[in-house]
Amino acid sequence: MARYTNEQTQEFIETVLTDGFCIVPEHFSAEKIKSWAEAFAPLLENHIRRAGDLQNRGPGRYYVTLPFTTPFADPDLFEDDDILRIVWGLVGSDAVMCQLATDTPVLGSEYQDIHRDALPLFPELGEETPPFQLAMNFPLIAVSEENGPFEIARHTHMLTKEAGLARIEAGEVKLESLIMRLGDVMIRDVRCLHRGTPNRTATPRPMVVIGYSRRWLFRPEVSISIPRAELDSLSDRARHLLRFNPIVEFLADETEEVYQSFAY
Repeated sequence: MARYTNEQTQEFIETVLTDGFCIVPEHFSAEKIKSWAEAFAPLLENHIRRAGDLQNRGPGRYYVTLPFTTPFADPDLFEDDDILRIVWGLVGSDAVMCQLATDTPVLGSEYQDIHRDALPLFPELGEETPPFQLAMNFPLIAVSEENGPFEIARHTHMLTKEAGLARIEAGEVKLESLIMRLGDVMIRDVRCLHRGTPNRTATPRPMVVIGYSRRWLFRPEVSISIPRAELDSLSDRARHLLRFNPIVEFLADETEEVYQSFAY
């Protein structure tokens, strides 16, 4: 059941359209997020062991796809009424869910280059379009100044990357560190300029990313393998969200991350 009125939901939508992102405060259950963190820890350890030097988001920084199984295949989060109403207001009521993963800086990570997560649809025009892909982010531990907060530049999603970088360089737009509590949710246009920052603590700082996009957008480097048994347990709405993802009988024990080119 939605917590926010239509007017409040529209405020979140307008904030994303204007600023490039919004924060929905303390929206998810802290206890549920802690269960995700506990289940994620061995996945990260295994990924780091297998990856070796392949730190696919920069030094000391790892992108890990989450398996669509308990606790991660949780409609309470990816099918949340309030989140979906914001998503639908930005990328249409026929939107699809296309990504379920994490970005995690560990001790030794560095500043990323400022980047976007997608190319413009029509770069030859030199201007941007309405939103076509969103990232819904939430941390698995509280985010502080010390453990690698996400930095983002407001209003840059409707600029070319070059124009946005020029405004940052001139001091007209500032990179803001987003300090997030357990349960906070960020919804952002993936074109908004941003970067990861160093985690200076000994504790990894995982950030979940659930991707939603307009139904016609296809990026082959991201998808979610859906076990048939999990699919059969989902609502019609959830199955509709996931309709373009591959259906499998069983999940592979180990898969290679193919989403390597991420900065645009």
